Amino acid sequence: MPSFQTKLKITGLKPGNAPESVMAAAVEALETRHHVESNQLDIVGGVPQISLRFTVGDRDYSGENDEARMSAAMMRDAVERVAITGSLYVLRRNRGRWAPV
Repeated sequence: MPSFQTKLKITGLKPGNAPESVMAAAVEALETRHHVESNQLDIVGGVPQISLRFTVGDRDYSGENDEARMSAAMMRDAVERVAITGSLYVLRRNRGRWAPV
């Protein structure tokens, strides 16, 4: 199964939401479609960024990439219910390296 990673910048919380709700929303959304291998919060250039690693079922290469992009977009939609988001990145593990899809 190919491994993917999605990174999403978080630029603010919507009123009434705890910081923990951001990662909870992201993991919950991705878990509806994929196995989430890990998640973490980093501060990149002073901006919070969540990263989630997940697997996609085997199929053709471009189909796997499309599914990963679609799932990342779905995750972003879920996070946007509790937070204001910035840039979204989707990467694929290829021979030990992460490359954008």
